[in-house]
Amino acid sequence: MSSSPSHWPDVAWAHAPLAVGEVASLARPEREAREDALLAPGATRSSGAGTRARAEDPDPNRTCFERDVDRIQHSRPFRRLAGKCQVYLAPDDDHLRTRLTHAIEVGQVATSIARATRLNEALTLASALGHDCGHGPAGHASEDALSPYLEGGYHHAVYGADVVLEPLNLCAETLDAVRNHSWNRPAPMTPEGEVVAWADRIAYVCHDFEDAVDAGVVTAAELPAEVVEVVGDRRSAQLGGFIAAMVETIAETGRVGMRKPEADALAAFRAFNYERIYLRPESVAQADRVNALLRQLTEWFIENPRAIGDGGVLRAGSADAADAAVRYVSGMTDRFALRLAVDRLGWSEAELPTGV
Repeated sequence: MSSSPSHWPDVAWAHAPLAVGEVASLARPEREAREDALLAPGATRSSGAGTRARAEDPDPNRTCFERDVDRIQHSRPFRRLAGKCQVYLAPDDDHLRTRLTHAIEVGQVATSIARATRLNEALTLASALGHDCGHGPAGHASEDALSPYLEGGYHHAVYGADVVLEPLNLCAETLDAVRNHSWNRPAPMTPEGEVVAWADRIAYVCHDFEDAVDAGVVTAAELPAEVVEVVGDRRSAQLGGFIAAMVETIAETGRVGMRKPEADALAAFRAFNYERIYLRPESVAQADRVNALLRQLTEWFIENPRAIGDGGVLRAGSADAADAAVRYVSGMTDRFALRLAVDRLGWSEAELPTGV
């Protein structure tokens, strides 16, 4: 093979052609074999096209879980997370987290743990990126608002795996991790899914506190001593402390968990956030307005299914119209839901829920 670019007249270069050297590309089966040799005994192995609800041919280069990462990142539900709040509804401050930035941060925490403990990074990342795709607008308040319209209620983790992400035909292990990332759900079937459950909690307690300080809801000095003394008072130190505690615990026990000092600090951190951020009177009042708004929107679309893009054949007031209305409303971004409350329901701007 010639090393001179002049010998490849039909090749385009973005910049000067930099030499890579001899490359023997690795097809997916070879990469799976290398992955199998590297991973911990209990880690989840990639295999062909993966276990999917609808059978597919394997990709020639990507593992099954790498395909899941790509499908989630390119999906509309994932993109819409940019317009769904983490804590503060449609805030004016663009630096406050959204569900999208939260998912990215969970992915960073989860893959840091998976990489250091020889778990499957692609499965971990796919599960982390997809874990909140079932969230409705305005955060957890949407679950209470939408629950009356679904048999068994609305749980963002279950709805995300079984409804929102279903068209992507993801691997069973990825969907299971999404479905069971919440701690009030059954344990995930894989250690990677369990890592994501921990990473979600680690990420949100740290960044929600940082956002609350930036928003003037709390001050940095108010963080409890039982947190600061174990993992420090800066988000980078806190994340590093919690991640290290999990990595060392997994290495020592061969199980996914966190040693007690850091686990107690994480629990204290979360309890503080609930008391001072999530359940403060202003947040509860906002959740009540969100609940009323989303229920009115859902009921309006149940009676007017033609207003939903694919609802033209549905009968107003039917169970199918209710399912379609829940799916439509749950997929809305915060600002779209607020705008429809004004346009469809006649809410005034002054009646709308506010951000902080």
